[in-house]
Amino acid sequence: MAALVVVSGFFVEHSIQEMGKLAAMIAAVALIGVIVLASTRVAHSAEILAHKVGDPYGTMILTLSAVAVEVIILAILMNNSASPTLVRDTIYAAVMLDINGILGLAALLGGLRHGEQPYNDNSGKTYGVMILTAMGISMIVPEFIPADRWHYYSAFTICAMIALYALFLRMQVGPHSYFFSYSYPRQTKPKPATGNASHSEPEEPSQSSASAIGVILAGVVIIGVLAEFMSAFLDLGLKGSGAPPALMAVIVASISAAPEILTALRAALRNRMQATVNIAMGASLSTVILTVPVMEGIALYSGQPFVMAMTPVQTVMVTITLIAAAINLNDGETNAIEGMTHFVLFATFVMLTVLGL
Repeated sequence: MAALVVVSGFFVEHSIQEMGKLAAMIAAVALIGVIVLASTRVAHSAEILAHKVGDPYGTMILTLSAVAVEVIILAILMNNSASPTLVRDTIYAAVMLDINGILGLAALLGGLRHGEQPYNDNSGKTYGVMILTAMGISMIVPEFIPADRWHYYSAFTICAMIALYALFLRMQVGPHSYFFSYSYPRQTKPKPATGNASHSEPEEPSQSSASAIGVILAGVVIIGVLAEFMSAFLDLGLKGSGAPPALMAVIVASISAAPEILTALRAALRNRMQATVNIAMGASLSTVILTVPVMEGIALYSGQPFVMAMTPVQTVMVTITLIAAAINLNDGETNAIEGMTHFVLFATFVMLTVLGL
């Protein structure tokens, strides 16, 4: 369906724009829905690959596919938008959505169903300190960099993010891979009374690894084209509407996080909190540590710097979030109270966005 929308877009784009703001806004909302469906299909194929390779490789594939979608949409929007803060606001929104929204809601619902949910506390600690370091280097320190030396610090930031992620990957797939996995007790299931296969649980349709990779690559390309149309329609539809300045950033973050929300919630409701922690915290880390070098590279190439330093409100919200995560993810178990604290922080983020802060 997404491919048909892409083809149709080439023929009707100018006609819709000539119909005015309302038509452009309706088309933009429809495209956002199509992009979410396409990203969900990409995430489903990534999830199939994840099941084949197992953790921690599995959650790494899931988070990388989501970040790839986010980076492509961001790059296209930055090409069409004059907002120098879009990258910063999108990364900030993604961290709020992943840690406070996804992890908070999952821990809340999972805690209400299962009580205390165990996971490997090494993963939470590792993710937390990596996110703090990456955001500090790329989104707090730039506030103090002189304007005439931004390109030097941008080059340094790119090198620092690559070095951090290279070491993190070595830990995640190497000798410290056990940090990001948890051994759940096996649950014995009663054997069927007869050998009839119809009494067994139906298996999910299988998909080959090559097919899954093909769907992921094609999906990312299609999402990129759809984002180009969405950007043009949103710019026209929101022009002069008085919408919050960070609305575009929240839309981008929500699109990339939509598939992760469903996967994380399913894992929490099945009492598999380790997968939820890996997805929520891993997505936040990947967003910062991968999006920043790509976008800083674009800034260096174009000679136009982005505003990466967070506002005071954003800095306070990130600080509270990471302190709460450090406390809540320190004992190897989550519960509904811990989930509620993060979800209230997410509600605060939404309110601040509505207020234009």
